[in-house]
Amino acid sequence: MMKHSLKLAAAGALLAFSGSALSGYEIKLSDDDKLIFGGYIKMDARYVDGDVSYKDFWIGSGSPREDNASQFRVFANETRFNTKYVHGDLTGFIEMDFYGGGGTQVISNSANPRIRHAFINYKNVLAGQTWSTFMNTSAIPETADFAGATVGLVFIRQGQLRYTNGGLQLSIENPESEGGAPDYDNIPDVIAKYTLTGDWGNLSLAAMGRELNIDKDDSETAFGGSVAGKINTFGKDDFRFQVHFGEVGRYVGVALAKDLVNGKVEDTTAYLAAYRHWWNETLRSTFMYGRAETDLGDADNSQWSVNLFNNLTKELAVGFEVGQFKMHNADADSYYGQFSMRYAL
Repeated sequence: MMKHSLKLAAAGALLAFSGSALSGYEIKLSDDDKLIFGGYIKMDARYVDGDVSYKDFWIGSGSPREDNASQFRVFANETRFNTKYVHGDLTGFIEMDFYGGGGTQVISNSANPRIRHAFINYKNVLAGQTWSTFMNTSAIPETADFAGATVGLVFIRQGQLRYTNGGLQLSIENPESEGGAPDYDNIPDVIAKYTLTGDWGNLSLAAMGRELNIDKDDSETAFGGSVAGKINTFGKDDFRFQVHFGEVGRYVGVALAKDLVNGKVEDTTAYLAAYRHWWNETLRSTFMYGRAETDLGDADNSQWSVNLFNNLTKELAVGFEVGQFKMHNADADSYYGQFSMRYAL
């Protein structure tokens, strides 16, 4: 291996946050073997005002307050790094960020790293932890707020075994009966997805079946569906959307809904729409709205935002975003403004 010289080259990568070109540093070991290092450093300055309690990023649920409050924070927890190992048809990938908790704002603002992805890919089989097959990651809008409108988004990483053949993906994934008796989860979640792709963009259709355990002796089956995609429109513009329906539970909305409520399966309807417009080659805006409702938990939450991003260099993107998170049934809402700067490694 050592007779081959080390060669550094830029390798393009696409992540949901930004339209800036993300590059990985590639070390070529041989014709079939290489290491790729990537990630980004991100700073966020966030201001929130209203009667929904502050969060570093909005999730599908919130905490209504009796009074209005405002809070400002500067943090870098979204910063992440990853390593990709390629040996011919065999690939390994590991990624971590710093949303693992710990630390204090009083002195050091330290934060624990956490695992995001860790998987092995051999030909058309993937094994490990990564985005659920139920997701269409290309349908995630570009936002300063981490992930953006998770209230209407499938957003879940978990252990799985996935088979891919062209546009078809089949997987068995880690089960969890949230709100029930997860100690008795012994049947994996089953997911099937088919993605149509072309010069026009992509469209995915996904279905999911699960067994949810109420207690040791009682269980319910749950089924859900999803339609999502990214459609190219005019010039570099695109329209991204997601619609989720059925007994999708923990898969949608990041803590919006439980799988089971008082022994009954929760039903959820959620959607997200985002349009990204490019003002010129580096300057662009995304206009976004997402909403989700549940039947048993009686949640009805929404989020909208509009932003402006610009690439100062190929690696450095800056942006500002304003928006609102609203809990309709609680008659509570908060507005936020967020400035972000990200350096893609």
